[in-house]
Amino acid sequence: MTGKYEFVDMQATGMDAIATAFANQVAYCLNAGAPVTARVCAAVAQLLERGERGPLLDRIRGWQGAPLADALPLRVAGALHGLHLSGRVPALAALYAGAQDIDDAAIIAGVIAAHDADLQPWLDGPPQTNEAGRSANFVAAMLWLAEQGLPPRFQCLEIGSSGGINLMLARYHYALGGVDVGPESGAMRIAPAWQGAPPPARAIEIASTRGCDVAPVDLADPAQALRLKAFVWPEMTERFQRLEAAIDAARAAPPDLVKMNAADFVEAELARPQAAGTTRVLMHSIVWQYVPGDQQERVTAAMEAAGARASADKALAWIALEANREIHLHELVVRYWPGDGAPRMLARAHPHGTSIDWRG
Repeated sequence: MTGKYEFVDMQATGMDAIATAFANQVAYCLNAGAPVTARVCAAVAQLLERGERGPLLDRIRGWQGAPLADALPLRVAGALHGLHLSGRVPALAALYAGAQDIDDAAIIAGVIAAHDADLQPWLDGPPQTNEAGRSANFVAAMLWLAEQGLPPRFQCLEIGSSGGINLMLARYHYALGGVDVGPESGAMRIAPAWQGAPPPARAIEIASTRGCDVAPVDLADPAQALRLKAFVWPEMTERFQRLEAAIDAARAAPPDLVKMNAADFVEAELARPQAAGTTRVLMHSIVWQYVPGDQQERVTAAMEAAGARASADKALAWIALEANREIHLHELVVRYWPGDGAPRMLARAHPHGTSIDWRG
């Protein structure tokens, strides 16, 4: 296995694109400290390369979409991890324990052959990558926006909310480069490794949160919660702890989450009256790549039109933590109105919330 990326067209299709998608996922996992997930993806790639047959492998090999944009390797990895977490497949235990001197491809081949029907549904939709640690980026951006003079009472709208974990951001405590935000007795404490100057120490308030997802997850349902856990890489033990804490918080008071696509949701929410003295903010993390192009255009148009109507007393902001595919890093980018609405890169951040390199 290697940790070298290939810079390719995200929309490329065909077998070469499938092979590249798996190779890039292996590289990404190795660079992100996830060697077990890298081994799982490498094993599947090996089975594809040597022509192993079977319904699941044939479906992967014949993938009609763009495998990189569709996160096809992560769909497969999530499926296998979900089987492991179910406790029904002891054959996977050694691999997920990080054992050496085992034949990863042989183990994965046997599991796929025995559990094809269990694995197939995982390919039907994109990964659910909800992660509470990402909300630290949202909060840091809100501190910065308040410093720019926008009203510090935020009405938060999130697209791609999955189970709504980041919609509960007001319930968490944050330690951000020496700046503390949120209740001391919060549902969890989020303290990313911080580089650079601290964010502005401003008093902010989360006035409301509402989100959407095309396939929202009910965290109170153990089967749906298992799906979220399956997309957490097994090496990330802190993420599992945060997920369990978020599940407990959601059971106590479910987040406001609706089933709707991103464009319909943003257009509908922006059409609602906005309270005076607030900043309405659209936020999303590791979602934009899954939003179809026509919906991206609608969201952008709706935000820019709303931005043209924004005022000092009813401001608008857009906070995005998304991948920069050219440099393979994740960037925290903010736009706000009134103002020129130009994108401003505030930080480079780990996609799972473990670190923030602040540039704001």
